[in-house]
Amino acid sequence: QVQLVESGGGLVQAGGSLRLSCAASGRTFSTYAMAWFRQIPGKEREFVAHISGSGALTNYADSVKGRFTISRDNAKNTVFLQMNRLKPEDTAVYYCAARTGVALTTGRTYTDWGQGTQVTVSS
Repeated sequence: QVQLVESGGGLVQAGGSLRLSCAASGRTFSTYAMAWFRQIPGKEREFVAHISGSGALTNYADSVKGRFTISRDNAKNTVFLQMNRLKPEDTAVYYCAARTGVALTTGRTYTDWGQGTQVTVSS
C-alpha cells in the first residue's frame, strides 16, 4: 500500500499551464504504475494519463494528448502531470492513483488514491 498526496492545483486562465505533483510514501515506488484521473461533480471519473513503474511507457487520453505530459522521479517518489494549453473543459478535481503491475486506464484497477487537487481553468 502507498499513501499519495497531490499538490499544484489552482486557478489559471485558458491557455496557461500548471504542474501537478503527487508524492508517494514507501520504499517500493518504482514497482507501482501511476496514473492521473479527473472528475467533475456529477460525472464519472475520467482517465487522463498513466506511466509505467520505470517511466519508460506512458499513455494519454485523446482529450489531453499533445498538451499534458506525465513523468515520474523514482528517487523522489513523485509523479508529475505537466498541463499546458489548458482549456476550460480541463476544469476538474485531479487525482493520482497507484497500482502494482502494468499501467491501465481503468480506475477501479487502482488500489491507492490521493485526496485530489482542484484545477480550475477560466475562459
